[in-house]
Amino acid sequence: QVQLVESGGGLVQAGGSLRLSCAASGRTFSRYYMGWFRQAPGKEREFVAAIRWSGGSTYYADSVKGRFTISRDTAKNTVALQMNSLKPEDTAVYYCAANLYYSGSYSPRGTYDYWGQGTQVTVSS
Repeated sequence: QVQLVESGGGLVQAGGSLRLSCAASGRTFSRYYMGWFRQAPGKEREFVAAIRWSGGSTYYADSVKGRFTISRDTAKNTVALQMNSLKPEDTAVYYCAANLYYSGSYSPRGTYDYWGQGTQVTVSS
């Protein structure tokens, strides 16, 4: 079993920054992508960013490109999401997700095998 625990959410004013972290634990597992998704009230869970565990290639949704940065620490088994220039529309619960083996694109929710519980990010105007 794999556990993913997010941290770092909170309340911030528009234009501010937050850094989310996701810690993976449990039995040693291989992974292909690690991703961040978010879900706002009344909306579908949507892709935010992903990183290939081997090599570190990164991918972003158009809505966050240039403002968010995903990174990983292979020694610590963690993934981070640095969020700058936050906007009220970034308000959502943010989820960390792990994909164990390559099965297609990085953006569909169905690609991912394990999910964290989520952390709330609220951006005030």
